[in-house]
Amino acid sequence: MEHARQNCTIQTDALLFAGSGVVIRQGYFLTPVDGMEQMSETTESAGDAGTVGAAGKVGTPGTVGAAGTVGSADTTSFYERPGVQLETIGVGPGVPIGIEQVTNAALGIGGAYGTWGECCSNAALAATVEQILGHGLGENGALNVGELGFNYRHHVPHLSDQEHIEVEVEAGARFLAEASHAAGWDPAEVDAVLIGATTPAVPDYVERIAARAGIPERSIKVSVHKACDGSVAALNLALNPELSRLAQTLRGKKVLVGGIEGLSRVMHQTLDAQALQLFGNGAGVFGLIPGQNMAFLAGGAQEVYDEEGLLQVRMTYPHSRHGLLEVQETGEHSLRIAGLQHEPAAGAGPVVMAGPMGMVKLFVRSGVSAVRTVYGAYRERMGRVGTPGKDICVTIVHHANYKINLLKAKQLQREGISVPMPWLLSDFGNVSAASAMIAFLRKLRDLRPGDHIMFDGFGAGTYYDVVAVELGSAS
Repeated sequence: MEHARQNCTIQTDALLFAGSGVVIRQGYFLTPVDGMEQMSETTESAGDAGTVGAAGKVGTPGTVGAAGTVGSADTTSFYERPGVQLETIGVGPGVPIGIEQVTNAALGIGGAYGTWGECCSNAALAATVEQILGHGLGENGALNVGELGFNYRHHVPHLSDQEHIEVEVEAGARFLAEASHAAGWDPAEVDAVLIGATTPAVPDYVERIAARAGIPERSIKVSVHKACDGSVAALNLALNPELSRLAQTLRGKKVLVGGIEGLSRVMHQTLDAQALQLFGNGAGVFGLIPGQNMAFLAGGAQEVYDEEGLLQVRMTYPHSRHGLLEVQETGEHSLRIAGLQHEPAAGAGPVVMAGPMGMVKLFVRSGVSAVRTVYGAYRERMGRVGTPGKDICVTIVHHANYKINLLKAKQLQREGISVPMPWLLSDFGNVSAASAMIAFLRKLRDLRPGDHIMFDGFGAGTYYDVVAVELGSAS
């Protein structure tokens, strides 16, 4: 598969939306590029407002900032948090689901996040993993997951394939509906849904959850399968006019963006002890109006094929395996962005991970490159529009594990880039594409109009999306 080893950037030339702005005609194509990345920026004027926070001082439960320190870890489980609405999905023995709504009225942005399944603490983790594996972890098999930033994760029980699908469709529909309400909309008002999912339960997952949530069939649905990078990639597509004409189409529309990950379904099939200790279920979705309460400043995407197979993931979505990124028109109003994964060998299970240092090798160098390039474009733009003192008040980062994010922060600091990178998901585990959206919603109440924030996504494959935005207002 020599072709799959090229560095590629996704570009668009003719992604058109006819009539009411919802009929899709495919226009994406892949173009090999020379070098690791091709980043972009627009030339619209950035707003002028004061900054919030200082590097390394962005609240609790933990912060990776200029000093590279971590605050006190929150040991409360998600289901015990005030404001979490607890219900049960009536499938199998009953699956608990918790959802918390968050709204910032000044920004006009709201969303919902949470998880489903039984809560598994670090103390109970070894027994849970050994039950799935059918044998003990052994002396060298147990991770110190607390040091990696995780105190809990959430797993569903053994279910049939159809029961897994029903649980995940019902959970996804609830998150879309609750996010719509938190944004102040009825689901029937939603114009587009862009969701990142690493291993969807069914190929038409986004279409199914949108329909069940009451979102109109005419609304645009985009499924983004770029592993843990999927939700930030979805946001980049929604806002960045140099990635696609989709951003122009969605300008001024009511858009839901997020990540929904039923990873415990996959964990029941895996043989990888490290994956079993790290991953769990989670979802985060928020509503925005591009160009009104969130505007693009600088951003880009890069793809670097995981030649060594340091993080192998079996794809549960269609892909020809003839290139890295494929864009597939899946319906009159639906689109799939499908990223190639280095898949495990037959019989090896759905996920195979290298050790912790393998994850550092996979993500830190290219991840720093992606942030460096976009931050440089952002700084250049601030100088051009006459606000050189303006800076990023917080960076919302995928929570792969705390040590990866700490090393990225330290490397960026050595290069003179000091931006707050709070660690916010100790009660979830690694929830892949959901993590950045959950982190954003947990910071949402602290943000205000005029703030500049940066989203930093990265995932297996490997895929990287970074986008800097300005927050607007509800009016």
